[in-house]
Amino acid sequence: MDNPNNLVWHPHSITGRDRARHNDQRPFVIWLTGLSGSGKSTLAGALEERLFASGHRCYLLDGDNIRHGLNRDLGFSDADRVENIRRVGELCKILVDAGLIVIAGFISPFARDRAMVRHLLGAGEFVEVHLNASLAVCEQRDPKGLYRKARAGEIRHVTGIDSPYEAPIEAEVVLDTAARDVPGCVDDILGFCRQTDLIPSLGAAHRPA
Repeated sequence: MDNPNNLVWHPHSITGRDRARHNDQRPFVIWLTGLSGSGKSTLAGALEERLFASGHRCYLLDGDNIRHGLNRDLGFSDADRVENIRRVGELCKILVDAGLIVIAGFISPFARDRAMVRHLLGAGEFVEVHLNASLAVCEQRDPKGLYRKARAGEIRHVTGIDSPYEAPIEAEVVLDTAARDVPGCVDDILGFCRQTDLIPSLGAAHRPA
């Protein structure tokens, strides 16, 4: 069984479209990318709360939480970062097929990896949100103490210090989290989702794919 050619995809009778109709919503991924300290976890949590309160079926994938379980065997080298996002991308694909709205908060520093996740999904199912806080702002916040440790030489492979971050060029939503508060950022993301018919306007019925 070591040969992948011995594996055969087994189709099932219930499809992703069936599950979307059952959940009465369009499933898709909201992908939050940005430096550590840019506000991904805080914004992801607030976004999940807003969607959940409005009756949407959603699930939040947090970068640190994933590394406590699914990706606990990975470090922070470039190769491990690539594998981290590859696995998360496949998980996003499964959750979208399950009919859920997925909120994913990951530094995801490499443009090619974010593009890979986008291409795993269907057209319109990947909303890239760039939390465009500067390194100076993120270092000032430094909620996990990572920048302080990196500057002291205690840890390596910290994005923005000794590991690169490739900012999105054409993200669907760009947020300056140094200038905009959390509720305002949530409004901007949901506003884009309503404009593109991913979620219904306020007061309208859900429109599944």
